[in-house]
Amino acid sequence: MSKKVLIVGGVAGGASAAARLRRLDEDAHIVMFERDPYISFANCGLPYYIGGSIQDRSKLLVQTPEAMHKRFNIDVRIQSEVVAIDPVNKKVRVESIEKGSYEESYDALILSPGAKPIRPNLPGIESSQIHMLRNIPDTDKVKAKVAAEGTRSAVVIGGGFIGVEMAENLREAGLEVSLIEAGPQILAPFDTEMSSILAKELDEHGVNLIFSDMVKGFAEVGEQIQVQLASGTVLQSDMVLLAIGVSPDTSFLKDSGLEFGPRGHILVNERMETNLDQVFAVGDAVEVVDFVNGTKTAIPLAGPANKQGRIAADNVSGLGTTYKGSQGTSIIKVFGVTGASTGNNEKTLQRLGLPYHVFYIHPSSHASYYPGATPISMKLIFDPKGTVLGAQAVGYSGVDKRIDDIATVIRFRGTVTDLTELELSYAPPYSSAKDPVNMAGFAAENILHGLTTVFVPKDLEGRDKNNTILVDVRSEIEHANGHIEGSINIPVDDLRGRLSELDSSKEIWVYCQVGLRGYTASRILQQKGYRVKNLTGGYKTYQMIQFTPKKKDNLTPNVGTPAASKEIAATGAMTETETETGIGTGTETGTGTVTPTVNAAAFTAPDSVLDACGLCCPGPLIQVKMSMDPLLDGQVLKVTASDPGFYEDIKAWARMSNNTLLQLTKLPTGMIEAYLRKGVIETSASAPTGAGAQVIQTSNASTMVVFSGDLDKAIASFIIANGAASSGKKVTMFFTFWGLNIIRKDEKVPVNKNFIGKMFGAMMPRGSRKLTLSNMNMMGMGSKMIRSLMKSKNISSLEELIQMAIDQGVEIVACQMSMDLMGITREELIDGVGIGGVGYYLGQADQSGHNLFI
Repeated sequence: MSKKVLIVGGVAGGASAAARLRRLDEDAHIVMFERDPYISFANCGLPYYIGGSIQDRSKLLVQTPEAMHKRFNIDVRIQSEVVAIDPVNKKVRVESIEKGSYEESYDALILSPGAKPIRPNLPGIESSQIHMLRNIPDTDKVKAKVAAEGTRSAVVIGGGFIGVEMAENLREAGLEVSLIEAGPQILAPFDTEMSSILAKELDEHGVNLIFSDMVKGFAEVGEQIQVQLASGTVLQSDMVLLAIGVSPDTSFLKDSGLEFGPRGHILVNERMETNLDQVFAVGDAVEVVDFVNGTKTAIPLAGPANKQGRIAADNVSGLGTTYKGSQGTSIIKVFGVTGASTGNNEKTLQRLGLPYHVFYIHPSSHASYYPGATPISMKLIFDPKGTVLGAQAVGYSGVDKRIDDIATVIRFRGTVTDLTELELSYAPPYSSAKDPVNMAGFAAENILHGLTTVFVPKDLEGRDKNNTILVDVRSEIEHANGHIEGSINIPVDDLRGRLSELDSSKEIWVYCQVGLRGYTASRILQQKGYRVKNLTGGYKTYQMIQFTPKKKDNLTPNVGTPAASKEIAATGAMTETETETGIGTGTETGTGTVTPTVNAAAFTAPDSVLDACGLCCPGPLIQVKMSMDPLLDGQVLKVTASDPGFYEDIKAWARMSNNTLLQLTKLPTGMIEAYLRKGVIETSASAPTGAGAQVIQTSNASTMVVFSGDLDKAIASFIIANGAASSGKKVTMFFTFWGLNIIRKDEKVPVNKNFIGKMFGAMMPRGSRKLTLSNMNMMGMGSKMIRSLMKSKNISSLEELIQMAIDQGVEIVACQMSMDLMGITREELIDGVGIGGVGYYLGQADQSGHNLFI
């Protein structure tokens, strides 16, 4: 005799259970009840149909009742709602539009009722202008409202996955959009600093973000609706999309004898069995085990629901398959940026009191020298034994596969060492030889092995300033472009020679841009006896937590697709208050900023184009300088760069070099596009006026004494020199004593020398390629390692840096006295080097804004 199985609910869990059950048992009598007209649809695709990314509505329908019956011989009964179950007599009561009320018996019952949107009991909640999104009929209503004439604005309430996706897609559809979130952040599976990247993407695409404010009620005003907030703010729009979360749709089961969790979820065991005989439950309505920490939880995601449906069918058929828990792996697209997470976040671990470590890295999506590489921000969480507990990543590309890799390791209870040992596919267009997942493992191992101690940005709030020193180990130009308040600047390449500036009785807190140079600095200091901590993720992670949404007093409808974040500048210095407009007409904006009159042709046909993608700082700025130099005043340069720091760097460069940044754009791919005009646009707003106006002149020159002949210090010297020259400064480098070896030719030059000169020539390194490191040289291995590392990071070699400096007009001067003492002749020096004495150097230094000794 065949088994009769009833399935309540379709979509993910129910439809998966039905198809699996038929494959296992050809003779079973399978009946599926669905109260709506659609049994299986792409509920995760609904926002993208509303926004226009999915054009064809029929593609949302994964399976129809007719196709389900024809393929799997399943008795599909749509518009039939199960309103009660009788476990004693093994029957369900059905309310059907076609058949009316009736009972249906079962041998086994699979419950997949799903979850329903939460609709709070607030004044005005019954307004027809308030929409929710659960199914196809909801989608049709929202789509029709968005397309209706006169619909120009929408308020989205709730910053979860549905809320954020709807905010994006309503904006894509051309509406003014405000998103209200009662908590301090969007997307709860992410920790605050990671979600801030996604929030910033919404903000830059014109979505008005309101955090930490609750809705108190609604009121219809003509054809519009007002949303009243606890803060007193009132928003008025054409429609409201309510997306504050979901609750299990289990009210019809309350008198069934089923056991429920504290939030109304059905309790099941690992075989998806309830406490009632031959009654199974799957999907968003069930409580599951958190795979990472072992506690009970509810995770309403399509992936787990599909797996649970399959497992329930297996157990109906006697296979004994088990469900081991959910780890909440999820992903979201926010305009051009992708965010993904897996496992536990910090908030969960703190709530449970579980110990953990955290580390941030900011690698490239693939080899930086291959076009199109963009940064990924990754966060790894692991316990004191190294077991991976969770991970989060945000970026433009490559995010999904990195989180999937780590999710797999978590599923097998893997450790950070397992991450280091993963052998992942590599070719330059797809990854790096050391994949970001491997790099995350390496960084975590360094913490576990005691090679570094890290701190996170929030630790700065409690830092004891009397007993710690905060040190920025980035370059001078990076420090000048922005730094953490209270930090001193000692570039990592200068650190060994400036240890005397650090009080050894105090703990040293170091940071760089992304954490790598900070780690190098921490290793130097730790081995010199200092107590030291490194800011994991560096200044970039610090900036992530500083994000505050821009206040948008006057929102304007988005015309077409908001494909990029754009800033239009009036002067060389960009400000946050400048408005997002089209090409300026020379009029004043409401902010007091004067938008320049620029010929539109400058943006369609610039005078010069520069591709600086794949270059690391200061490479893009150097290339900009070299491209701007031959241009005439008023001509325009278009620059494309992939270095994320370029977005801020080019603003400072334009200001320092007296050029005009016309437009700065972040493209959806993560690339940064800038238009620069040679010279400064004179405006009444930028010129000093009045009898008391003063013009303060500052020196635009820089001098540097290079005494050391160490490779690391030579690299630092030319990086600083190139950075200064690219900013328009006149740079003089004065090479003396051992520094002369840097500018010697590599090949042997036949010249007449005395015995002392020949002896010095034989002992000293001939040219830049023979230089050694000041520390950790390891019989030349250190020099080879640093050169290899620079090449892998697409950083120019010392020889390339020297040539860049010469090409930029950096004046390289060899000290005549030192040459005489060491027996070095002019013929042995590289081309382009001048000869001078201390008097010449002092004359240059007297006209310099600053002077460095290396």
